[in-house]
Amino acid sequence: MLEGERYGEAAELLRFLLQCQGQEQRHYEEWQSLLDWLEAAFPQAMQTSYTDSPSEQDDEVGEADMARQLAESKLREDADYAGKLLRKVMNEPLSEGTLLALEQLSYFEGEEVDYALTDWVQNPGIHPILQFRTLQTLRRRGVQGAVDLKRGQESVVVEIDTVPLNNDEFPVQTAQVLERVAEHTETHEPTLYYFARELWAEFIMVIYGTESYYSILTGDEGTLDLWAGALHQTVSETLNGTRNEEETRAMYGITEGMRFSFEQAYRMLNRFAGRPV
Repeated sequence: MLEGERYGEAAELLRFLLQCQGQEQRHYEEWQSLLDWLEAAFPQAMQTSYTDSPSEQDDEVGEADMARQLAESKLREDADYAGKLLRKVMNEPLSEGTLLALEQLSYFEGEEVDYALTDWVQNPGIHPILQFRTLQTLRRRGVQGAVDLKRGQESVVVEIDTVPLNNDEFPVQTAQVLERVAEHTETHEPTLYYFARELWAEFIMVIYGTESYYSILTGDEGTLDLWAGALHQTVSETLNGTRNEEETRAMYGITEGMRFSFEQAYRMLNRFAGRPV
């Protein structure tokens, strides 16, 4: 958030963390110090909350218009500005900068950008989150048709005009997994729920279009339970460093017959979170 100059959002997150219980005192001291610095250094950013409001949709429309005007202004100043953004996206690793470049590319007109991104996104070896964000950019640009992608070891076909642009556009089953985690954590372990929500949002992007993704969409209660349990277990271990797998499986009703599938989901989430499996 700080790299992307999203100071208001960073302050909101820190205020949320300071309300959570059960963390080491040094964490609260670090969060409070960082919040104090943000409020002193960026007072104007503190006046805007990033929480939902009745006018949020209007604000988004206004921001889109402003972003489009900015893109047009940059292009008038530099005829190769779109090309520079493309080279940044295609040649640099995933970062806040490459994601911001993709966002800007949503507002440039011209088929050259469409062709360049459509060809590039199908190359193997692209970070799956950057790949998914590129698909979102193509959809925002109005590109139609299907692309062949490598998602991990799988080859998948994705229709660009069906790619979700936000969490609300994903099938309801993906939210139902998170709802199960919320039932067990939102009140008593809000920190765990917050990080579970963030991890799940990115993980769904990574597996989009794969067999694992479509298995979640079956809506089978057992499948949703085992993914919720695996998500809970992964985040709990990341935050607390303890492994209580039997307790987690009992919490989510994961039977012995579901254990193999649970462990597969758990390993996938751990690999994505950068934890040893």
